[in-house]
Amino acid sequence: MKFLSPFLLSISLFSVELPTAAAQNPAPGLTVSAPKGFREVAQLRPRSTKEIKSSTWSIGGETLDRDYTDYQSYRHYLGPLGAKRIRLQGGWSKCEKVKGQYDFAWLDAVIPDAYSRGVSPWVELSYGNPIYPGGGEPKLGGRIPTSEEALTAWDNWVRAMVNRYKNQVTEWEIWNEPDLNKLNTGEEVAVFYIRTAKLVKAIQPNAKLIALGVAGVPATAFMRPFLDHLKKENALDLVDILTYHGYAPNPDTSYPKIEEMRKLVWSYNRSAGRPKITFMQGENGAPSTASAVTIGALRQYDWTELSQAKWDLRRMLADHGRGIATNLFTISDIHYAAGDHMTGVNTKGLLKTNPDKTIERPKLAYKAAQHVFSTFDDQLELLDQAKPTVSQATVSAFQYRQRKNSGSLVTLWSAEARPAETYEPKPTDVTIKGKFDQPVFVDLVSGKVFEIPKNQWKKSGDSYTFTAIPVPDYPVLIADQATLTLIK
Repeated sequence: MKFLSPFLLSISLFSVELPTAAAQNPAPGLTVSAPKGFREVAQLRPRSTKEIKSSTWSIGGETLDRDYTDYQSYRHYLGPLGAKRIRLQGGWSKCEKVKGQYDFAWLDAVIPDAYSRGVSPWVELSYGNPIYPGGGEPKLGGRIPTSEEALTAWDNWVRAMVNRYKNQVTEWEIWNEPDLNKLNTGEEVAVFYIRTAKLVKAIQPNAKLIALGVAGVPATAFMRPFLDHLKKENALDLVDILTYHGYAPNPDTSYPKIEEMRKLVWSYNRSAGRPKITFMQGENGAPSTASAVTIGALRQYDWTELSQAKWDLRRMLADHGRGIATNLFTISDIHYAAGDHMTGVNTKGLLKTNPDKTIERPKLAYKAAQHVFSTFDDQLELLDQAKPTVSQATVSAFQYRQRKNSGSLVTLWSAEARPAETYEPKPTDVTIKGKFDQPVFVDLVSGKVFEIPKNQWKKSGDSYTFTAIPVPDYPVLIADQATLTLIK
């Protein structure tokens, strides 16, 4: 089968990147206060995806299978954003509208293009296809395929997908949030998962298989029968990565439930004598508008572009500080249509859309995400055994080391409540064992870099004490300046 027409190839290889500066123009008036007495000395320089060799960051590109977002409108923002991966949905019902006939033109305009920009697609195989009796539903929370005819057609589509895109896609996620539909039992989904996973592996033996995008955390009632069946069929090794969602108004409260889920999964994994399954946060983000405007998770609260940026930063860096890869949800506002799980605009996008799904402008969260994706790449090593000491019990802190120059970097934020529009920073004393030739304070929302006054830090041996550091309700950094990429 021919993979890509010369015309489409020319588009994907020679499309023009949006200049980085043009991708940094959020709504006016959205600012954060500079710390008092700190002198601004530089600005973080966002790095494009191709400048970053490797990282664990992914950006959401979901719902193209139902035309709720417009890839051609947002694709120019992918490279400047800096995320190395993008989550896409395969869309069986969009590919096969007539039995036995596949139209891959829409995916041919997405997967090779994202790949050419240095953003590796990982593709979710979903949803159902109603042209087949028992074929399931093509929407969030829909039923999986159940009839023999539909399952045979599903098999054929999966084979066609993997054969077509195996040169650009090395990770396949099987379904999304199956636990939303109570008819999808854990055991039944396990049978469906094994069937699909074996099809993928038969064509692409080195592919990574991702289960399961569960909506709830820890989803014990669903996960236990799913794992029981995999264990019974000696199929636990068909899960390389387990993805979960689960939205919390205060993102820092998510982790006890995540740990509960990890313990459950690893109890099966260890009993089978295999390496631990890797966990990845597969979808999370905050809205940017008032409750009356947005739909989807966290819609019961009022949000703005500032509180969205704060929330996203906290979830990303709380994941990263625990060694968990993250998919930030999502690149563009999503326009759900009637007949799906919900109707309206989900405003979790980093890009604000027009009514026709084209892009109006980047939001503040786009700029904040750039700062994280540019800074926290594979050259920054998490030191999970070297915890900073902080004077405030509600302040979260994680420590890193730059691999090339051994410079230290620490993330700090006040974690006690949902991010607010206004927040008085907590003066916090921080003690760190590390290396700071030139310590600076970094605001990850604005990207501004400040000199820390000499009377607010001292060195004793390999230990540094910083006093009265203003810690807001979103992540800031104390960093050795050499660990950062700056515009001075």
